[in-house]
Amino acid sequence: MTGTIVKELTIGQLAQRSGVAPSALRFYEEQGLISSRRTSGNQRRYPRDMLRRVAFIRVSQNVGMPLSAIRYALDRLPEGRTPNNEDWARVSAYWREDLDARIAQMTRLRDSLTDCIGCGCLSLESCMLANPYDVLGEQGACGPVRLLGGMGDGDGAGSGSCMADLGSADEGEGDPCALPQQETLSARRPLRSRGRAAR
Repeated sequence: MTGTIVKELTIGQLAQRSGVAPSALRFYEEQGLISSRRTSGNQRRYPRDMLRRVAFIRVSQNVGMPLSAIRYALDRLPEGRTPNNEDWARVSAYWREDLDARIAQMTRLRDSLTDCIGCGCLSLESCMLANPYDVLGEQGACGPVRLLGGMGDGDGAGSGSCMADLGSADEGEGDPCALPQQETLSARRPLRSRGRAAR
């Protein structure tokens, strides 16, 4: 074992150390999530700090974050230098609200499946108390609104008609079976344009 730290990694070395297949790394690069330079022989060379970005991407995907949200978060990191503590703190501050929203939704999923979720099935005894005769559907509810937090405890205050949000199915605009989009930072903020990484 030597004391030399390699500052640039081949795609094979990055794959071995990160545990991510080379094909996935190439995909991440195509999506603008990581970047590399090309040698005179057209081989990829990744700066060593890409290991942290790949780890961030991998863990974020494991908890269900979409690539668009991951890309938006990584856009907060500087170009041309290794990110420092302050840089990653900015990513963390953005990420926290998104993660808290997802944790809250997963907690509701865990705790509410034995109760009425407002989906309109009327198959549980609790449905006649929380959503009698599918009153939520008559009020314009879309999907399991009690689980998603759309209409609270069935008092009729919520996100309004799903068809109004998704567009008219007769006109081919929107999917009436689609779930309402989670109200998180990734859903509210448009993605910034980002050039593709060097190939």
